[in-house]
Amino acid sequence: MRQRHITQQIALGLLVTATILVVLPVIFIIVHMAIQGAPALSWEFLTAPPRMAGKEGGIFPAIVGTFYLMLGTILFALPVGVLAGIYLTEYARDNWLTRIINMAILNLAGVPSIVFGLFGLGIFVMLFQFGMSLLAASLTLACQALALTITTSREAILAVPREFREASLAVGATRWQTIRHVVLPQSLPGIVTGAVLAMSRAAGETAPILVVGAAFLVPGLPTSPFDQFMALPYHLYTAAAHIPGMPKSVMWGTALALLAVVLSFNLIAIFIRLRVRRRRLA
Repeated sequence: MRQRHITQQIALGLLVTATILVVLPVIFIIVHMAIQGAPALSWEFLTAPPRMAGKEGGIFPAIVGTFYLMLGTILFALPVGVLAGIYLTEYARDNWLTRIINMAILNLAGVPSIVFGLFGLGIFVMLFQFGMSLLAASLTLACQALALTITTSREAILAVPREFREASLAVGATRWQTIRHVVLPQSLPGIVTGAVLAMSRAAGETAPILVVGAAFLVPGLPTSPFDQFMALPYHLYTAAAHIPGMPKSVMWGTALALLAVVLSFNLIAIFIRLRVRRRRLA
């Protein structure tokens, strides 16, 4: 009995230590980013366009472009990902074809982001003639986000107890009515989580948008999906790697703004999840 208690305490200690080792670097990065970037944050920095190759002015066009990019990505990726997840879990039979599709989805998540960029350049920019544009970048990142969206949608749908489906079918509902009114409302929190993770990853990508439409300096905000745009990750990369004499506070301030954009979408997703859970429990 005593040996079992000691083993349990050792296991608990290892788990706590592993958790601390994961959390501490994240806290350090956020705190360091806040300390280094806070001096650059001002109303002008957040609302003005960049001047003198980004050394002066602000990052407002990059913030707006990042929001447009995230919204465009989720607009294209979420419907396709959820519908594919529904088909694979509720309609597709377990055979060699579906197993190949599932394996392809898993492999798609491991493809380097620059490969998606070259794919978007060849398909959306050249073949479909969308040009170097916000639309081409959104579609490229949507292709990259599909694997995560499909996987999380599948897991969320599979987590719904089978008894719910059987009860709905027993009272005369069709399969689609069961999916629409029973399965999807129950799995919505998990689907929202996957969508937010996909958007967060899209917000931080630089390599794909580098070749399909992002620009370091654009005179104004994009007015159509076919315009070029600025984005925070590409702006940060160029400012840090290619602009000599760039103030460090500006680079850290840009990184802090990017983190704030991602966190804002995460907070919106948390709010949606809590609201859905309250409705479900009511």
